[in-house]
Amino acid sequence: MSESCSHIIDSLIEQRHNKGMTQRDLAEASSLTQSVIARLESKKATPQLDTLLKVASALGCDIAVIPTSK
Repeated sequence: MSESCSHIIDSLIEQRHNKGMTQRDLAEASSLTQSVIARLESKKATPQLDTLLKVASALGCDIAVIPTSK
């Protein structure tokens, strides 16, 4: 998993904690399962953009994709 993706996930975890939500709360708010949230937060697989967008929306956040050159 890329460092930038890992950073996004860390930010989403921080937002969930700041809002006092459990993984189950976030799963319900994002129309995902708790196991999807757990896999996302464990960083065991690179998540699909759609999943990240659903989670961010449920947390009241936006994700901006900005192309950069290497």
